[in-house]
Amino acid sequence: MNTPHGGKLVCRLTEGEARAALLEEARGLVRVPVDARARADLELLAVGALSPLEGFLEEADYRSVVADMRLANGLVWPLPVTLGADGKTARQLRSGQRIALVDDHTGRPVAVQEVRAVYEVDPEAEAAAVYRTTEEAHPGVAALYRQGRWRIGGPVWVLERQIPEPFGRYALTPSQTRAEFARRGWETVVGFQTRNPVHRAHEYIQKSALEIVDGLLLHPLVGETKADDVPAAVRLRCYEVLVEGYYPRERVVLAVLPAAMRYAGPREAIFHALLRKNYGCTHFIVGRDHAGVGNYYGTYDAQRIFDRFRPEEIGITILKYEHTFYCRRCGGMASTKTCPHPVEAHVVLSGSRVRELLRAGQDLPPEFTRPEVAAILREAFAGASA
Repeated sequence: MNTPHGGKLVCRLTEGEARAALLEEARGLVRVPVDARARADLELLAVGALSPLEGFLEEADYRSVVADMRLANGLVWPLPVTLGADGKTARQLRSGQRIALVDDHTGRPVAVQEVRAVYEVDPEAEAAAVYRTTEEAHPGVAALYRQGRWRIGGPVWVLERQIPEPFGRYALTPSQTRAEFARRGWETVVGFQTRNPVHRAHEYIQKSALEIVDGLLLHPLVGETKADDVPAAVRLRCYEVLVEGYYPRERVVLAVLPAAMRYAGPREAIFHALLRKNYGCTHFIVGRDHAGVGNYYGTYDAQRIFDRFRPEEIGITILKYEHTFYCRRCGGMASTKTCPHPVEAHVVLSGSRVRELLRAGQDLPPEFTRPEVAAILREAFAGASA
């Protein structure tokens, strides 16, 4: 099984008497509200998914990550994990002070943070480096701009996990997935990231990877996504029926990743790989336009970015797959590497076309997705439009 990034799992969840003491302390601390994205980062910090991070990035780490995709100590880390604050709050804080991070809707304390750094950033420069665009139309850039110009860095102590239903029983921690892989006797595990319902092309890729490893971690992201993405609860139902009917159950673990989607394309592909390394995976699938949105990234940029690092720096084997589809002339699933036929023979549906068919109450082609999955999506879209 794979070693966690940085050498060990760093879990920041508090329990028992320590948690009770922190809750009492939080009552007298300066309160800083955190949004859904920051709460998702806190959940990942709590369970060790963001190892080796202990909290939100301090300034030296932040600037190194933005410029070079490395922490200040040289360890590969592609995305800034930061906590934003308004200027008035930021200017009142001092190094060594402890603050209560509270849910921006309920006001409930969710973590305590030690302030080790308060610093100002250039959001447009960060956007250009991380997202390759400064356009606010990009959802990741829009979220970045909402953070403002100030950041609070330092370790956190998370007070509780926040996993809504129906995800609770699937919200396995890295320690739990590692224990399950060991129980099953798996030495090699491939992770698959998705924020969409799994269709036939995904299934083809996953099963191809299963030919060379012991098991599959089907690990859909269920944190904050774009408004027009299929809701996470609907996607989970699709995964359940697919695994039940079309996968060898003893070779698949279905779990959820409570991360927010950043849509950072190539950099997020590395981020997703490192998270799955922490969950115990030895292999990770990267397909076309991984973590992409719109036309901001090249089709295979998310694969090429891994070539910038030595394999041992990433520490997880990347399986690169080209565009896959059902070919009517081949009579089965294929990819651009294996199919000689023109695109007219390929069954490929864009996300907008899928939504258009579902809103019209029409069936999705069985060559595109399994009938059980299509039925769940059709029902969900019918309910949303009722």
